[in-house]
Amino acid sequence: MNLTRNDFPDGFQFGVATSAYQIEGRDFGGCGPCHWDSFAATPGNVVRAEDGAVACDHYHRLDEDLDLVARLGADVYRFSTSWARVIPEGRGAPNPEGLDFYDRLVDGLLARGIKPAATLYHWELPQPLADLGGWRNRDIGDWFADFTETVMARIGDRVWSAAPINEPWCVGWLSHFDGHHAPGLRDIRATARAMHHILLAHGRSIEVMRGLGMGNLGAVCNFEWAEPADDSADSAAAAETYDAIYNRFFLGGLFRGEYPAPVLAGLEPHLPEGWQDDFATIGAPLDWLGLNFYTRKLITKGDGPWPHYAEVEGPLPKTQMGWEIEPAALTRFLIRAARDYTGDLPLYVTENGMASANPFDDPDRIGYLSDHLEAVRAAIAEGAPVAGYYVWSLMDNYEWSLGYEKRFGLVHVDFETLARTPKASYHALASWWRTED
Repeated sequence: MNLTRNDFPDGFQFGVATSAYQIEGRDFGGCGPCHWDSFAATPGNVVRAEDGAVACDHYHRLDEDLDLVARLGADVYRFSTSWARVIPEGRGAPNPEGLDFYDRLVDGLLARGIKPAATLYHWELPQPLADLGGWRNRDIGDWFADFTETVMARIGDRVWSAAPINEPWCVGWLSHFDGHHAPGLRDIRATARAMHHILLAHGRSIEVMRGLGMGNLGAVCNFEWAEPADDSADSAAAAETYDAIYNRFFLGGLFRGEYPAPVLAGLEPHLPEGWQDDFATIGAPLDWLGLNFYTRKLITKGDGPWPHYAEVEGPLPKTQMGWEIEPAALTRFLIRAARDYTGDLPLYVTENGMASANPFDDPDRIGYLSDHLEAVRAAIAEGAPVAGYYVWSLMDNYEWSLGYEKRFGLVHVDFETLARTPKASYHALASWWRTED
């Protein structure tokens, strides 16, 4: 990596990210069941029916893992809290062990000079709330606000930044329309309501955290650069719809108080009554926007009913996930987000990284990270106010419906022994992040 910290603006934050269900181990510390446990137990949903019962056992290896973050030289550690660990029933009495765990996590980071960046929800909805309709139920805005109050009343005075919900597109569309993530639905009405209620819950959570006196609050969305697969008008229209669903629905809701017409063409009949009145809550002012970015997509016209699009395999090199590698797409998206939606609001690349089959010597990941950091520099040079970049992920972990097969980590995890071994990419980053010039 031929970069130094001096190649980025003063105060630029480098970090790594994880999420609770993917590393902690749901079997420990009084954590309740969540809808991912049920989804994984259903045949055909997850590779080998693997789940997060043990994951990386971060719950018991907390100090070891925080030492890995410290030795890496990261400024920021982005983690998520588990709703089911904090409030096992989703509502009502909190679990003292769960709150104690996040206390230890935050204090451990601060003791090591690392900024704690909290995300309240990374996909693990308590099963009792899923039984009540989950994200389809408008009451989830209040449930999530109460969860926010419970956990942030405990750690909110010490976290450096906070965001309510990780990747709303995955929580809403991927999970309720495509059916690939929990709860595994393929239902347009459920999708419309989930996508709207996710943003409503986001706004309610921001309100609660502001009420607690917290600052440095943002949103974390996943985005993809979408292009027509060819020069036809049909492909152009399909790419516009894909972009509207994946990107502009959430950017528009958060920053413009509107949903794009190509999305409303399919979802408006299924949105909850009075949905337009919620934008005052959804659009609560933010201090930054986080972008999780991995790839670009080529889109063409698809058969069947709305949304009338299909993905086309592109010609570029691909990660172990099969995702195309095009760093310049990140540059374009950062510039676009600032120009069209966020203005001078700081932008953080809150996730970027690649799955690689190379267990320890991973030059492909080193190249991927180097190229994407150069893409961030290019966006900054064009005026995009990018303030930080976080690698996904600190360690190999549970990759949702793909089980433990796909490895995004800077640290290798042996899922039999749970031994951690830093990879070449970890050492490359550490040699850079720990050097000032």
